[in-house]
Amino acid sequence: MNQDLQAPGTAEGFTGGVAHQTGLRGPWIALIIVYVAWGSTYLGIRVMDRTIPPFLGAGVRYVCAGTVLLAAVCAWRRRLPSVSWRELGSLALVSVLLLAAGNGGVTYAERHVPSGLAALLVASVPLWILVIRTLAGDRPQRATLGGLAIGFIGVALLVARGGSQQHVSVAQMLLVVAAAACWALGSWLSGRLPMPADASAGTAIEMLIGGAALVVVSPLSGERFSALSEHASADSLLALAYLALFGSILAFTAYVWLLQHAPISQVSTYAYVNPVVAVALGALVLGERITAITLAGGAIIVLAVAVVIRSEAQRGRPS
Repeated sequence: MNQDLQAPGTAEGFTGGVAHQTGLRGPWIALIIVYVAWGSTYLGIRVMDRTIPPFLGAGVRYVCAGTVLLAAVCAWRRRLPSVSWRELGSLALVSVLLLAAGNGGVTYAERHVPSGLAALLVASVPLWILVIRTLAGDRPQRATLGGLAIGFIGVALLVARGGSQQHVSVAQMLLVVAAAACWALGSWLSGRLPMPADASAGTAIEMLIGGAALVVVSPLSGERFSALSEHASADSLLALAYLALFGSILAFTAYVWLLQHAPISQVSTYAYVNPVVAVALGALVLGERITAITLAGGAIIVLAVAVVIRSEAQRGRPS
């Protein structure tokens, strides 16, 4: 599969060692971790948003996760990571797009948008990456472009009709779509900008920068830092801890290990399994409604992503 349709970078050493020592004996175990951990983050965000301001919560999540991950990398390498100023600038740009605008936008929108619906809209990320690649001069196959067109029909259906029966405005859903586009742009740029050779350290630094940016944005948007200690419920605090530990640290480690030990066609299945997990958890845990429009639009997006990923995988095979 074309690298532009996967998360940026792979890493050796730290993540591979941690993965083996935490019991990841086969690709399917690691893949299930990615399915559940990343699929459940939408539920975690929705619960966190109940009593924790979204930008503040997302910022604390990434600062904590980045600190733990960077400390683990330093302990494993027995030295501080070496990062040039150019690489640091690239990390800053990518982290703002991925974490501050991408994840921060989704976290902010999920105050009103059901977690399952948000996950289905975010599933359009591979489609946005394909749009960016095409604008940059790439020439995808016809089957890939067909999947792209089908996918955006699903996105348009969800935005136009998907939230009407759940009292979600078009503007709120468009915010999720914009956040997905920012995530796609950040992912695309990360493969073209100078990045540290140590992907684990680079990701930890991205988390720290993106988290710090969100913490800075928090008071500018009217959020109060005191909300964490004065108003946050136990459920929201547990959700925040879950997002940092399982959504950011554990799932990332499992994902990087998979990139080293499993075919990319198998790894890429997370892109259309995660939304299904998110919709199911939202319905089971939070009682979110699954309307016929949501099912139809979501099925179209997931099918389109599967077509795009399969087409790109075939394109990348040697003839």
